[in-house]
Amino acid sequence: MSKLSNALLIGGVAIGGLTSTASFAEKWHMPTPYGDGNLPTQIAYDFAKEIKDNTKGELDITVHSGGALVKHTEIPRSIKSGQVQIGEVFLGILGNESPIYKHDNIPFLATSFEDAKKLWEAAKPAVSQQLDKDGMMLLYTVAWPAQSLYSKDPVTSLADLKGQKMRAYSPSTSRLADLMGTTPTTIQVPDIPQAMSTGIIQAMITSPSTGVDSQAWDYVNNYTDIKAWIPKNIIVVNKRAFRRLDKATQQVVLDAAKNAEAAGWTKVAARAEKDKATLVENGMTVSDPSPQLVEELKAIGQTMTEEWKAEAPKEIGDILTRYQN
Repeated sequence: MSKLSNALLIGGVAIGGLTSTASFAEKWHMPTPYGDGNLPTQIAYDFAKEIKDNTKGELDITVHSGGALVKHTEIPRSIKSGQVQIGEVFLGILGNESPIYKHDNIPFLATSFEDAKKLWEAAKPAVSQQLDKDGMMLLYTVAWPAQSLYSKDPVTSLADLKGQKMRAYSPSTSRLADLMGTTPTTIQVPDIPQAMSTGIIQAMITSPSTGVDSQAWDYVNNYTDIKAWIPKNIIVVNKRAFRRLDKATQQVVLDAAKNAEAAGWTKVAARAEKDKATLVENGMTVSDPSPQLVEELKAIGQTMTEEWKAEAPKEIGDILTRYQN
């Protein structure tokens, strides 16, 4: 029996346990990939609490943070198959499933929260349609702070990174690492400290929040605030599980999702500034990128945008048209 099976059985829910009964409260399991200190996880707890409160306990969602119940890369499959009813995933890791999932991993396509929100509105219909095909329904998103560069030594041009091993966590970040002249190495968040400390990777592009969560100051000295892109987590539910809820409970879930999304977009900017300040407090050098580095990265962003569009010209073209108009 798998670890997932054991965990769900211990929790009193069988693997196929999407059915509900009138006499017992419905209990759902919600795996998330990030630790309790991260904003998306905190919002997930608030989301679950709101639902429990407003259904008077009739729908009780247990949040399993930090990949404790299901590994990050396995969460989408677990929701699709019904092993768990609901879960959170970093949107970019779905890039191999469909190119539409890559929209918020394209460097310098949307670098402000205003633009990121506009890009999400442009991509949301296509994302929702793709999830629907896979038996899932989108509930809400939470944005991350803009992704920037962590390195042991100062970086003023891509030449300073040439040949280094760069952390990758999605198809788009692997391609970015290639174009930067580095070697992409897949490392998930819980493994960052060990990977950095042992030289498995020497640099990474991620949020200030992930840097704080993994105590980046223990293994790197520099944070270059390139603001390359603003990615998102998506929270999705198994469609069968959702449809088996009564209409009133469905509405409670949808209302809680709306509140969670609003909280995510509102709180993320403040969290970004707070977490950058924490990096400085712990001895890291936080600096703006040099003009040369900005130009080199923008050129890579243009290349990746064209490559992305070529993967599905009509679908991606429609997203870009909606975004840019």
